[in-house]
Amino acid sequence: MRVVSAMNLVEGLERTRLETLQGFDLADPELALRYAPGKWTVREILHHLSDAETVLFDRIRRVISEPRQVIWAFDQAAWATKLGYSDRPLELSAELFPATRNGVIYYAQLHYASSGDLEFVHSETGVRTLRDELEKVAHHNRHHLDQIRAALATSGRS
Repeated sequence: MRVVSAMNLVEGLERTRLETLQGFDLADPELALRYAPGKWTVREILHHLSDAETVLFDRIRRVISEPRQVIWAFDQAAWATKLGYSDRPLELSAELFPATRNGVIYYAQLHYASSGDLEFVHSETGVRTLRDELEKVAHHNRHHLDQIRAALATSGRS
C-alpha cells in the first residue's frame, strides 16, 4: 500500500476526514447499525476512528521527534469496552477526530517526503517508518468507512 506522493496522501486524508465527519451527523437509528452480526455499530466505529487517530498521531509525533524508539500497540477491543464506546457522547469524538486529523495532515505535508524514512519499532509488527504510519492513517480510515457504508447499506441508506 504505497502512496505515490505526499499530495496524494494529503488529498486522501482530507477526503476521508470529510466523509468521517459526515458520519457524526447520522441519526441514532443509523448509528446503531452494524455492518455484520456481532461487529461494532457505526457509533462504535466512529469512536474507534477518533481514538485510533489520537494513537496514530502520537506515534507520528514520536517518530519525528524521537526516531527508533519502541512504540507499543494498543488493544482496540479494550478501548472500546473500557472507554464506553456504546454510550460515550459522540460529540467528544466528533470534536477530537478533526482536530487530530488536522495535526496528521500538517505533519504529513511537512515530513512525508523529507523524513518518511524515519524508523520506529512497533511492539507487534516490528520496524516501521514514518511514511508507513502516515499511510496507515489513510488506510485505516478508508477501511472503517467501508464498514460504515456497509452498515448503512443494510438499512437501504448508503
